Amino acid sequence: MQRIQSEKNILDEPDSPLEEPYFSAPGTARYLALLCKEMPENDYETILRSVKWRFCFGQIFLHFVFLCYFISSATGHIRYSIPEEMKKGSLIGNVAQDLGLDLKRLRSGQARIVSGESIQYTELKADKGVLVVKERIDREQLCGDTTPCSFSFDMILENPMELHQITIEITDINDHSPTFKRGNMHFEISETATNGARFPLATAEDLDVGVNGMREYLLSDNDHFVLKQHANADGKKYAEMVLQKPLDRETKPNLSLKLIAVDGGTPQRSGTVNIDVIVLDANDNAPVFNQSLYKATVTENSAKNTYVTTVNASDADFGSNSVVTYYFSDLSGALGDLFKIDETSGVILTAGSIDFEKDKKFELQIHAKDQGGLTDYSKVIIDVGDVNDNAPVISVMSFTSPLSEDSPPGTTIGIINVKDVDSGDNGQVSCKIEGSTPFKIKSNLRNYFTLITDSVLDRESVAEYNITVIATDGGAPPLSGKRIFTLKVSDVNDNAPVFSDSVYSAFVSENNSPGVTRTITHLRCCTQSRLVALWWLKWCLVQQMWATW
Repeated sequence: MQRIQSEKNILDEPDSPLEEPYFSAPGTARYLALLCKEMPENDYETILRSVKWRFCFGQIFLHFVFLCYFISSATGHIRYSIPEEMKKGSLIGNVAQDLGLDLKRLRSGQARIVSGESIQYTELKADKGVLVVKERIDREQLCGDTTPCSFSFDMILENPMELHQITIEITDINDHSPTFKRGNMHFEISETATNGARFPLATAEDLDVGVNGMREYLLSDNDHFVLKQHANADGKKYAEMVLQKPLDRETKPNLSLKLIAVDGGTPQRSGTVNIDVIVLDANDNAPVFNQSLYKATVTENSAKNTYVTTVNASDADFGSNSVVTYYFSDLSGALGDLFKIDETSGVILTAGSIDFEKDKKFELQIHAKDQGGLTDYSKVIIDVGDVNDNAPVISVMSFTSPLSEDSPPGTTIGIINVKDVDSGDNGQVSCKIEGSTPFKIKSNLRNYFTLITDSVLDRESVAEYNITVIATDGGAPPLSGKRIFTLKVSDVNDNAPVFSDSVYSAFVSENNSPGVTRTITHLRCCTQSRLVALWWLKWCLVQQMWATW
């Protein structure tokens, strides 16, 4: 386990503009930071007396308040690197130490992590300030062949609110062997094939990456073929058999070879496929593609059997030896489920659903083979076009309910995160609140939005709000997602009792028995805590009647 990077509070920086030139000594800055953290929230009068007592002039106070603001809204970003397949409970890192937070702050701030993912691979031990492995992490399942492999999540603290981003990089271990999609390979090669003729071989796939991934191919010893290795633009290796000595069907009508794929891990892992070569007679011309590279574009979510492109190869031979068939040399992974080729016409069609968010480009190797077994190959590069097929998803980071009715405008009631996996304008998101409400939404960080009050609340007018937040992307047509937040307004004692009339008149006959009611006074009260005034008024009237009687 290795901690790669830590970005801490701005006060930890020795060249912070908050320390110079208004604060002449590091002790002064530390005093102000300590005072800001220890003072009750919004207790500016106490802070003012403390600052004036120590510095004796008012200008320092303005910079002190500015400093407190940065302390309360500071964010950090730390990055760790761990190998895949660590045991559950294994230590990832000490987030409290790396972020400069003490354990008391983690507990009082109810520190927690939020990821928005279906599987939470890590767990925060707030009592110890450490991050540990919660679920088994398989790098290949998490990222495939993408490097580097990492996932991020946020750690949130409250009172005051803090947001710290944590990134975990997963390094690869050599836990997979190279494998071939085919169990064996079969070649029919004419004895007239000339030296230098090339025969593409199946591609091995190794789920590991980096040094643990595919390194090279080996061909078993023989008298006729040598192995030549190549690499695609993305670094993926493939191999060809190259004829170096003419074949003689009468001497050796068939050959049995082995192709071995080895990775670069320690210990080294390998995979093997058998190669059967049948030697044919009388075909001395190989097919030739009219292009060495074909380019095409297909839109994601295209229907099955959508046309992609057509490849074409010709053979100078006559009769059955000039008949050319087309096939994909090797469809590793899921490509075989996405594309298909007509072996006679060379037309390439879609065979499955294509998702731009998974694959933005495909590279296919197309081979043309005549009846004598001679082949040529060409590449087809297919670019995938994005469509707006993913609506924004709203995740709640924090939400406060109930909220006191005397909360000032600008009070934060919630933080949300909005994600849209589309790219470009299709992934650009904006948020708004539906209808007319005393709330508004603003964005402080990318994809994060803060829900705040826009005016003073009055519980006696509205005791509960249903706030509908709508997130819309920039696609054409745009897609949107929404979420409803229910906010309850808590009461404060802000209304006095009110009599319905300013003057009341009543006549009381003499000799009435004590407790007889002659007049009913109506008292309208907006606050439950004021109902005691009704009982006080009744008691006074009873006392007065007793005295009269």
